[in-house]
Amino acid sequence: MAGHPQHSEHALLPVLAAAAAIALLSWMDAFMKSAALAVGAYSALLLRAPIGFALTAPAWRLTGGRWPARATLRLHVVRGIVMAAMAFLFFFSLTVLPLAQAIAISFIAPLIALFLASVLLGERVRRRAIAGAVLGLGGVGVILAGKIWRESMGDGAAMGIAAVLASALLYAWNLVLQRQQALVARPLEVAVFQNAVTFLALAAFAPFFLTIPQPAQWSDIAISAVLSVSGAILFTWGYARAETQRLAPLEYTGFLWAALFGWLYFGEAVTGATTAGAVLIVAGCWLATSDKPARTEQSATL
Repeated sequence: MAGHPQHSEHALLPVLAAAAAIALLSWMDAFMKSAALAVGAYSALLLRAPIGFALTAPAWRLTGGRWPARATLRLHVVRGIVMAAMAFLFFFSLTVLPLAQAIAISFIAPLIALFLASVLLGERVRRRAIAGAVLGLGGVGVILAGKIWRESMGDGAAMGIAAVLASALLYAWNLVLQRQQALVARPLEVAVFQNAVTFLALAAFAPFFLTIPQPAQWSDIAISAVLSVSGAILFTWGYARAETQRLAPLEYTGFLWAALFGWLYFGEAVTGATTAGAVLIVAGCWLATSDKPARTEQSATL
């Protein structure tokens, strides 16, 4: 990759980086749920973006950040718009669904991403990756059976499920874009443009939908911005060093964190079906990520 030193990374490091990113972003979801319940998903997402930009832009410039090439800028813009729509739909769903339920339903995304990566990136989808994704998806099915179809559906739950499904489709595309972006841009640059494009994509609707938070509610938005930036940087670092199909199944571990944070912050119970599904999810992640990549990835240093 032009302009970046080339070296081989330890095979486990990208997996650990992606797993840590998922944990941070799951924690961020809890703060965003609280903010979205207070001021709405749109306002929480719009106001988080400039905070994230302010956190990353100075560091990007001080470390030699420059305006990207046209092809890279186009990739930043496309992913930023996809993420804006994806995030709005998901954070809206959190206002009508428990955190763990919303995360569980969204787990169709890694499975879709495996095949999108094959079509868009030319990655050869290995059997262990497919088997791991399917096993994880089976775990999600167990959770859905126990947490949704056997429980009463609250007001707006059907719309929330539809929003999560639409968000998951966009997230699958986002995972592939993330891999493409990570190969041509450093993590700080990705974080800067992600926040900038998200803000610009949403700002036009501010006169109609913006609600200004109360002082106490700003803390949830600010903390979510810090966690979002941290997770984005770790994700970019990991996806620059490993194929999408190797890292995408790790998304399933997000449910474990969602169950924990949902219980801690919102008193959402963890059922036996949740535990059984979680076992399948972890097994699927292990199966998909224990297989070494077909070739050693050469990528940029941070």
